[in-house]
Amino acid sequence: MAAEPVYRIYRPDDEAEIIEVWRRCDLIRPWNHPQEDIRRKFADSPELFFVCEIDGRPAASCMAGYDGHRGWIYYLAVAPGLRRRGIATKLVGISEAELAKLGCPKIDLMVRNTNQAVIEFYKAIGYGDDPVVVLSKRLIEDPPHDFG
Repeated sequence: MAAEPVYRIYRPDDEAEIIEVWRRCDLIRPWNHPQEDIRRKFADSPELFFVCEIDGRPAASCMAGYDGHRGWIYYLAVAPGLRRRGIATKLVGISEAELAKLGCPKIDLMVRNTNQAVIEFYKAIGYGDDPVVVLSKRLIEDPPHDFG
């Protein structure tokens, strides 16, 4: 039986294991270089990058961000064999609490519209649809990678 989850802030030595969790959770895309995303997050607000470790190893993650207007949640991932144990809900709760401490009035997040299971998860913990369209523009092209 696995040890109790430990929730903490990301550490640089977590990188390889967190990227492997993201890969197993199908979160990595060719246009988002995971090492660059981690480097940028760690440079900006490392105190909002949360990890759940089990048996001393990173098994889940959640990045949060706050721009003074809205909070955001990114890279919520739980290793497939550890799902449905409340880990994702706890990580979102930690993120919400930390964002609230910063005065954040609302959290937004993006889920691919094909990922119905994740949409249902967020709805179950109180998130709902907003009448918005997400538009984006790349300012920096990340280097190519193959994490398939």
